[in-house]
Amino acid sequence: MDEIRLKTLENERKNLSRFAFLCENTQGRQREEKECEIRTAFQRDRDRIIHSSSFRRLKHKTQVFLSPDSDHYRTRLTHTLEVAQIARTIAVGLSLNENLTEAIALGHDLGHTPFGHAGERALNAVMSGGFRHYEQSLRVVDLIEKEGKGLNLTYEVRDGIVCHTRGKEADTLEGRIVKLADRIAYINHDIDDAERGGVLNEENLPPDVRRILGNSKSERINTLVLSAIRNTKEDIRLDEDVQAAFDILHEFMFDRVYTNPVCKSEESKAISMIQQLFSFFCERPDELPNEYISIAWKEGTERAVCDYIAGMTDGYAIKTFSKYFIPSSWEK
Repeated sequence: MDEIRLKTLENERKNLSRFAFLCENTQGRQREEKECEIRTAFQRDRDRIIHSSSFRRLKHKTQVFLSPDSDHYRTRLTHTLEVAQIARTIAVGLSLNENLTEAIALGHDLGHTPFGHAGERALNAVMSGGFRHYEQSLRVVDLIEKEGKGLNLTYEVRDGIVCHTRGKEADTLEGRIVKLADRIAYINHDIDDAERGGVLNEENLPPDVRRILGNSKSERINTLVLSAIRNTKEDIRLDEDVQAAFDILHEFMFDRVYTNPVCKSEESKAISMIQQLFSFFCERPDELPNEYISIAWKEGTERAVCDYIAGMTDGYAIKTFSKYFIPSSWEK
């Protein structure tokens, strides 16, 4: 059966670009393991992420719009799937390692908080040393999943996850693709959701953006993906006019959507709720689930509470808040 995995590795050597990262060159896992007979190390990482509890919880975490009335708005899970699709398309177009790219993309937001970036800001304000979701994603795969054992992913997948937003660039081109795909995905699906919410229309987008990138979500994504494939060699590049238009669009979305009172009307409530939960559990660590009490013993109460709250879904956070802060009706 090992022949199947070895055939995949051979195909990588034969068919991928000289800029691709080959699985046979991985720096390996934190804990050594026997190789799978069928799957390469990066394929196993992808599967471990998909089968993790933190991945499943993404379907109940906010992307941008808190508590929308419609089922059609993106969640953190649908965002993740769109990032993976865009990243894989670019990787295939550049003859890079699709399995590595997909694993990074599927794992990049595992540490995201409930209530989107509002939850992230809430924890960042109260957690000693701050809170950054990309660092939390690495904690999830290293230390929290599988009852504290972690997923034991390869170095390259872990590096791509923690480098997908800010700070140093990923060591692999596949990791850098995910960073671009993340931005392509959230800008364009947030436009779509903002239109659905009546916040803006396609006609409101800057004229240069529409002229260069296109007049629909699919046109814009196609333009950006093709530009990346056309210009990338040793590093990710877009055409100058495409990059300029993309930057204008990013700034426009911050002005019109990400700071829009209509979109963010409930955020102050979410932030207050997260911070009250944080204070409560720091004062009452005995109320934490057992696995987080174990983290408190090893790394301190604040760290355990932060991990617990960051892993909550929107609904579970509300339910937990109600349990401890909202009076219950008497029952006879």
